Amino acid sequence: MNRAFANNVTPHFGSCLLAALLTVLSGCAIQSPFSQDGLPQTIMVPPGNTVSMEVVAVGKITYQCRAGNNRFEWVLTGPQATLKSRDGKPAGRYVGPPATWESADGSIVTGLQAAIAPATAGNIPLQLVKANPATGRGSMQGITYIQRVATRGGVAPATGCDMTSVDKKTDAPYQADYIFYKSN
Repeated sequence: MNRAFANNVTPHFGSCLLAALLTVLSGCAIQSPFSQDGLPQTIMVPPGNTVSMEVVAVGKITYQCRAGNNRFEWVLTGPQATLKSRDGKPAGRYVGPPATWESADGSIVTGLQAAIAPATAGNIPLQLVKANPATGRGSMQGITYIQRVATRGGVAPATGCDMTSVDKKTDAPYQADYIFYKSN
């Protein structure tokens, strides 16, 4: 066997063998970070789509106090977040409206909400977005769906919107994972 080939294969083979052995010994399956297992059915991506990219968004969601129908309420005016890869490298930004994801490579995709599902208390809902055709060449080309999962924060205040604060804006910090899918 070619020594260079053997040196490149052996460590990979050894780590795969170790992972398989640990799986058997622990009685647990190794899960992909992109698994839809456990997500509400309403936000699952249809068959025929595979994960293309996953990013973490960290930023804020802005709400504005508005009056209507004899009541006052905080209304979402838009998100603003930085996108990073799992290893912390800059990946782009997320803004709205309309919901717009811009990759660090300059490609852009927008989308329309297809479904939401409740998250845990104090967190914005989980979401499924149907992507529009992307602009620019890059990682956003061919994106079909975007899932928002693992949400933290981002909820409008429960109080503070009344006749004295109409048009006042407030920011709610949030974090979420966005998983981008492409058609097979």
